[in-house]
Amino acid sequence: MTTPNETLRAVRLGLRLSQDEFAKRLREVGVNQGEPNDASKRLVQRWESGEVRSPRPVYVRALEAVTKLSVDRLGFDSPQLPPRVSVDGTGGHDMTSDEPGVPVQAAPAPTGEDYSGVWISHYEFFSSSRENTFTGLHHVVLSQSGNRISGRSLPGASSNPDSPLSFDLTVDRNVVTGSWVEQTAQDGYYQGARYHGAIQLLVDPTGRRMAGKWVGFGKEFDVNTGPWELRLLDKSTAEDVLSRYSVPPEA
Repeated sequence: MTTPNETLRAVRLGLRLSQDEFAKRLREVGVNQGEPNDASKRLVQRWESGEVRSPRPVYVRALEAVTKLSVDRLGFDSPQLPPRVSVDGTGGHDMTSDEPGVPVQAAPAPTGEDYSGVWISHYEFFSSSRENTFTGLHHVVLSQSGNRISGRSLPGASSNPDSPLSFDLTVDRNVVTGSWVEQTAQDGYYQGARYHGAIQLLVDPTGRRMAGKWVGFGKEFDVNTGPWELRLLDKSTAEDVLSRYSVPPEA
């Protein structure tokens, strides 16, 4: 059984490219880099299906140029790239693990992005009792340590007064998953009810947007879900920055 490379697929979709368009972009980059390649829709399908876990170095360099991400953040295994050597010694030919006498070594684990900073949180939910869809907006501060991210809304920084929000998240390459808790206002429609659930987000190639879905329990013990998005506002968590965003977000 092969494990599909969902990370690469998510990055490609984040670039709004079909498999054929993605392959074309790889070929164009290869030409520009002086390393023509034969990227095709079929090759992209083999990568995304997990059939190929370690692309050849010529494709690694094209992938990194197109996505602006290192290959180990694209869901691939990460071999140590051997030097490029041509028959005349000037470079350009890829020596791969298929060639005798060329060992492939594991590369160091990637350090990954640090998603600490101030973000705007935007989610949507359907209220069955009011038969309408509503949004929740918060200015939140995220703090990352290793692959763990903790988050909380800033004081007075929600579209609904007195509805603090918190996150407990884990990041794996461009996949962020974990749990959320929101305490609604005592004098609001939900009369101080405490809601919690799970959340899964994909980080786009720029590292400035996370988008995905939340899941949680409703008042009738039903399971609800809806879209959730975070957008980066400021990488700083200095006191003056936090103070500046301790206000309700604009719709």
